[in-house]
Amino acid sequence: MMRIAVASGKGGTGKTTVATNLAHVASLGDQTVAYVDCDVEEPNGHLFLNPEWLTRKPVTRPVPQVDESKCTQCGNCNEICQFSAIVPLGVTVLVYPELCHGCGGCAWVCPTNAITEIQKEIGVLEMGWSDMVQFNRGLLHIGEAMSPPLIHQVKAAPPKTDITILDAPPGTSCPAIETVRNTDFVLLVTEPTPFGLNDLKLAVEMVRALKLPLGVVINRAGMGDRHTWDYCQASRIPILAEIPDDRQIAEAYSRGQLASHISEHHRDLFQQLLSRISDCVATLDKTPLRIKGITR
Repeated sequence: MMRIAVASGKGGTGKTTVATNLAHVASLGDQTVAYVDCDVEEPNGHLFLNPEWLTRKPVTRPVPQVDESKCTQCGNCNEICQFSAIVPLGVTVLVYPELCHGCGGCAWVCPTNAITEIQKEIGVLEMGWSDMVQFNRGLLHIGEAMSPPLIHQVKAAPPKTDITILDAPPGTSCPAIETVRNTDFVLLVTEPTPFGLNDLKLAVEMVRALKLPLGVVINRAGMGDRHTWDYCQASRIPILAEIPDDRQIAEAYSRGQLASHISEHHRDLFQQLLSRISDCVATLDKTPLRIKGITR
């Protein structure tokens, strides 16, 4: 089994384009494949894979509930909470569910068992199929501030498949970290612009802090400058594919079509990318890959 997280330091780099096309070409072989849309605030993988939804269920997380008749106002709960989600005020206890991370520490340290946990619905999990791809996604309820608990449950939902593609939220904050955590490989999608390079560097720092193998896809190659290639070479990061700045891909994207559907050339490109990721996972080789026609 191989779990590949497709991530990016910023939005708009083509991360979902890469993730959905990888899932599609992987399903063309004899392996079982799952695509998991972990961008629970703005999921859009369904626009390209067009799944048939079969299951929809609520997702909850625990939040504290205080029985004030048992509370002694000792303050232990407030001391252990790093996010000020529970605050004793002498005659009452204020609970802020939107700040709670659901760790259960407050209930654990309460000497009178005045704190119990109740389940608060934060979103929904949807599961279905897109041809031969198992499709899972989360939808965070509007107004909810905490997406990692939902992402955690979305990641755990797919059946065991040979290949799982996790489409991460953009950026390097908690949602992205929760998505890439415990995966076998992180594929960072960037574009050859100053903004793209700046955010790629942040994403690389995040992945390396998690001690995960990584590679880069440069989307819209041919525009911008050469600084992204220079950075990857200097940082010993393999560039596994370059996707050209192609009008045909842009038109397919605008129609909600996969590039690998409309063009044999692009299908071959994503199949080669998947093969190179598999090679990286198999060897755990973090040195730069010199692939003819790909890395410059």
